[in-house]
Order: sequence, then structure tokens, then C-alpha cells
Amino acid sequence: MHNIIAKTFAAAALIAGFLAGPALALPANMTVGGSTNPPVGHYEFCKGHSSECSPTGADRGPAILTRDGWKKILEVNYEVNQAITPMTDMEIHDVEEKWSYPDVVGDCEDYVLLKRRKLIESGFSPADLLITVVLQPNGDGHAVLTVRTDRGDFILDNMRSKVLLWSETEYTFLKRQSSENAGRWVKLQDGRAVAVGTVRTE
Repeated sequence: MHNIIAKTFAAAALIAGFLAGPALALPANMTVGGSTNPPVGHYEFCKGHSSECSPTGADRGPAILTRDGWKKILEVNYEVNQAITPMTDMEIHDVEEKWSYPDVVGDCEDYVLLKRRKLIESGFSPADLLITVVLQPNGDGHAVLTVRTDRGDFILDNMRSKVLLWSETEYTFLKRQSSENAGRWVKLQDGRAVAVGTVRTE
């Protein structure tokens, strides 16, 4: 594992050139709209983890992305993806939707919760670690973690080890946690999104 992580860190050095490059055609950070309802799974999660769903204070803007911070993002994404085996909530809990911290197995939102907690423990602000609901190209709902930075919004995904800018993914972005209150959610103006009702994130 150490060799793989070392290679990942080497790749981070190469990506540093990209991070210093010119702005992309699409906005590096997503456009946020008005408030919206949280996913049912997150609403239920907050009942038992109220301290993780509280106000984070006034939005001071995205985090400044340092080289060490980028390495930590890559490390956490890789380590959690390797440590947890994907399984559906029905297979794990015998219910359609339940958000929880995983031990060895988990659904997509469980990966997100664990990555978020690890990055908070590493010094990232909760205001910049935002659980996000997206649509996959096949129309299925999915959860990823958005890391807000001054270099753009980066996506940590259990379906890939590579960390991409939101605009580089194949997803349609629907909504995410508010940067000012971890218990509230806001709409995302993707530009590619269509009217969508309730979306499950398994």
C-alpha cells in the first residue's frame, strides 16, 4: 500500500502544474442556488449525530489548497476506497436507505461520511467538506464528497481513485450541504441538470 500511496503522491506533484494552470472553460467552483430538502438518509443521520449537522458559521470562501492539503485529499480518498467494500444499504441493514459510518462495508454515502470525518480530523474545515448528491449517466442517484478549494471544487468518489474537478466528472450535480450549516442543503446549478424529484443515493 505504501508504494501505491507514494505513486499517488508523485502524481500529486505532477498535478501541481495543472493546479497552477489557467482557468477552465467551466467555473472551477459550482454555482449554488437556494435551499432545498436534505436527503432522507442525511436527515435521519443527523438525528443521531447532531454535532455533525450544526452551523459552521459565516462562509469565508473556499479553502486555500496547499500541496500538503492536496496530498491529504488523495491519501484519504485512496485509503477509504481501499478499506471499504461496496455494498447496498439493503444488503447491510436490510433497509433501502441508511447513512452510517462504515467498518468494512458501506454504501456510497458511507464512504463520504468517513472521508469527511478523516479530512476534518486532518484540519480541513467542515464548511469545505460537503456531501453532494449527483446523478450518474444512467440516471441513478449517487453521493460524493465535494472539497471546496480556491483551485476549484474537487470530487472524492468511491467509484474511482482519481480526484477530479466537479466539471471533469460525468455526473449531473443536484444538491449538497450548505457551507454555512452542515444540516442544511442547497441546490446546485449544474447547467446540465433537469428537473428531478426525490433521488436515492445508493
